[in-house]
Amino acid sequence: MQGSDDSPEGRTFVEVISEKYSPENFPYRRGPGMGVVVVPTQGPQGSPMKDRLNLPSVLVLNCCGISRAGDQAEISAFCAHVMELDLSHNKLQDWHEISKIVSNIPNLEFLNLSSNPLAGMTLEPRYAETFSRVRRLVLNNTQVSWDTVLLLTREIPELEELFLCLNEYSSVSASSVACPTLRLLHITDNSLQDWAEVRKFGSMFPSLDTLVMANNNLASIQDNKDILQRLFPNLRSINLHNSGLNQWEDIEKLNFFPKLEEVRLQGIPLLQTYTNAERRSLMIAQLPSISMLNGSSVTDSEREDAERFFIRYYLDYPEEELPFRYHSLVTKYGKLEPLAEIDLRPRCRAQVEVHCEEKVEQLNIRLDQTVAELKKQLTTVVQLSTNSMRLYYIDKGSAFGPEEMKYNTRALHSYSIQDGDEILVVPKTK
Repeated sequence: MQGSDDSPEGRTFVEVISEKYSPENFPYRRGPGMGVVVVPTQGPQGSPMKDRLNLPSVLVLNCCGISRAGDQAEISAFCAHVMELDLSHNKLQDWHEISKIVSNIPNLEFLNLSSNPLAGMTLEPRYAETFSRVRRLVLNNTQVSWDTVLLLTREIPELEELFLCLNEYSSVSASSVACPTLRLLHITDNSLQDWAEVRKFGSMFPSLDTLVMANNNLASIQDNKDILQRLFPNLRSINLHNSGLNQWEDIEKLNFFPKLEEVRLQGIPLLQTYTNAERRSLMIAQLPSISMLNGSSVTDSEREDAERFFIRYYLDYPEEELPFRYHSLVTKYGKLEPLAEIDLRPRCRAQVEVHCEEKVEQLNIRLDQTVAELKKQLTTVVQLSTNSMRLYYIDKGSAFGPEEMKYNTRALHSYSIQDGDEILVVPKTK
């Protein structure tokens, strides 16, 4: 009897692919690499498999209630060409069952097991060997034990990308055997607070190029230049969003990673008190070799502006509080004068001449009011009701003629009225 999604034992991998990829549900599509028709050489009598399945090389079987492998001969017959397999959000909790699936897919390079309940499940070394061809492995939100992770990194000789988010790791143990091929480690949303844990990734993964560890409450970067250079010789990109970094010294230490060029650092306590513009400028000035900050590239002119801003920012600080970087930037640009303060606030009032027929009056008007409010103010000056006057603005310094002020809700400062300009009041003709 076929298990259903909600039966306690779940369904088999074979049942799910035979249903999802049967010709009725997944018609054959012509064209290279689109759908692959596989005809099994011989299947057991009464097999749930149809004569043929149209299997693509990328199988997406998430949320299908899979808990077991099913007939291994059939997996082998149908999945020889499969290269990517997404089994996320299923009910797989036995590594032996997972290894039955994986061992029968000889070309598998990408495996996603996210959100399967693997907490406390032990992976035996003999089953771990079946994962040896995988290059990208996703184990997010599985609560898989760190020992199992170490076993997999030892058994997968060409592992390049490893995803371990949402697994509640607060500490990790270093492996005696390095994994020299790993380039990307994605370990966000865990509880790694101590740099001593992060340091272990350096010795375990000497080729590490990208380290994504957002949403860990990492408190500081505790190593000196020599150790960081030795442990992370190839690190090109680091993501420390929402970490607990609160010292500029931690930011300065990022300069000790010899190849670092991309940094993501939003939501850290250190930057809370600065404006967005200040954050970016101070960060760029502190990190001379990076070309990407928080996902956007740093141009040469932005870098120069940031470095000049940095010098001016620290001009009045006492010598002992100046950051290390300050002195090298002063060597580069010299001691810069503070920028002149320019008041960019809109002017509040202007002295204008009001002309109405033969009459001329000097009037001091508020520029934060609207045209309608100005008309109200003028009723006493020109003895006309607001409905029976038309206003024109005459800019003394402009060659253009009068501009009618016809929108009652428009603010006066939007006309750029200056002292000495004129307001012309014309009575509306009946």
